[in-house]
Amino acid sequence: MSKRNYLRPGLLSLALLSTLSLASLMANAAAAEVKSGSKLQSLSEMSETVSHRKLDIQTWKTSEGAKVLFVEAHELPMFDLRLTFAAGSSQDGDAQGLAMLTNAMLNEGVPGKDVSQIAAGFEDLGAEFSNGSYRDMALAGLRSLSAKKEREPALALFNQVIGQPTFPKDSFIRIKNQALAGFEYQKQNPGSLAGIELFKKLYGQHPYAHPSDGTEKSIPGITIEQLKAFHKKAYAAGNTVIALVGDLSRSEAEAITAKVSAALPKGPALATIAEPQTPPASNNHIEFPSKQTHLMLAELGIDRADPDYAALYMGNQIFGGGGFGTRLMEEVREKRGLTYGVYSAFTAMQVRGPFMINLQTRAELSEGTLKLVKDLLRQYLKDGPTEKELDNAKRELAGSFPLSTASNSAIVGQLGAIGFYNLPLDYLETFMQKIQALTVEQVKTAMAKHLDPDAMVIVTAGPTVEQKPLPPPTDNPVEQPLGVPEH
Repeated sequence: MSKRNYLRPGLLSLALLSTLSLASLMANAAAAEVKSGSKLQSLSEMSETVSHRKLDIQTWKTSEGAKVLFVEAHELPMFDLRLTFAAGSSQDGDAQGLAMLTNAMLNEGVPGKDVSQIAAGFEDLGAEFSNGSYRDMALAGLRSLSAKKEREPALALFNQVIGQPTFPKDSFIRIKNQALAGFEYQKQNPGSLAGIELFKKLYGQHPYAHPSDGTEKSIPGITIEQLKAFHKKAYAAGNTVIALVGDLSRSEAEAITAKVSAALPKGPALATIAEPQTPPASNNHIEFPSKQTHLMLAELGIDRADPDYAALYMGNQIFGGGGFGTRLMEEVREKRGLTYGVYSAFTAMQVRGPFMINLQTRAELSEGTLKLVKDLLRQYLKDGPTEKELDNAKRELAGSFPLSTASNSAIVGQLGAIGFYNLPLDYLETFMQKIQALTVEQVKTAMAKHLDPDAMVIVTAGPTVEQKPLPPPTDNPVEQPLGVPEH
């Protein structure tokens, strides 16, 4: 069974809690997720009951240069394997969408098997294949029972998929058409249009500027020969992190990862992309016929190695990343009824990712709402969080933290991120220690250092209408938020 996952992974799950809204904006509208079969569904449900434990991460390199991170987990008779390649859209070059198409075509054909036979092969073994492509990275994963009679044929098929894709022409045409249909959908979605324009304005000529899925102009011109060349270069063993978690011994893990590594093309890690240049502040509007206006505000944030990461994570959780109870939700939704939801996020990447605030509101209140959000950020940077806010955020994070290692799939995601971003093996433990030791002044200083309300790139998408003044704040706003956000 195969499952293509288009949500943005790679950031540690702790950071993902504050970036889900951004991920949904950037998701490929044409992607269809194939649900996993009953054999693995029951194991998946069981795996969610595994409690948090300190991870004993073992690491080594294969002879081909792939970095391996492995955790033994004998609670369930299964294992999760994830390969993380530095093969995201930031490596597209002039062929925007090349990384996405290459990853999407992995399981469409191998020597002697077409896409249906590949899917049936995993299904018959009670196994699940998954893949996805994003700005920094591309993924390929396998979940399987760990007994040798299921494990070995599942791994053999997986190794064919990642190492010997044939890129059949009929599948290539179909996936291109799916991508083009997604672009047509984007034209009807103001949130998608705003997100695409925001990255263009924020990153200019940098590789992060273009959508991970390419564009309607770039996709038709990409050839199968380009996919083969990209696979040979970007899916090389030296450009790969192999994460493995499950009911396996060290010797079994070494044997598995050696075969996986040997199945990949031979080659070194690709060079890290250049740092982006700070863009000028700008205010950009997309005219769109709707009752609401999408507001997106952003500036360059941090890369994943920034020493201020913990302080910025906590500062953002209090300001707008933690759902209900944040400054933004309290002032914009709860007191004024201006929006269904408002969120902020630092997306830390290989190089400086965005800090973003996004929401939607009634079109006639959009200018006032935009000013309110900027004023709230300005005040927060000036004053910082209160002691009570910081204490509450620490308690909430301590309560949710066990979820980060509550299942094999969660752990394998953590390992992939630790390996990909070259984080220390004890990262999870030290991260929580850093969080609990933070002071109000440290959070305030970090937020003020990295953010400036007057330096933001702003994109709005909605109709041009006469503006009305904002309602005054109250504990019982007269007008309640409109329905579920359009994005």
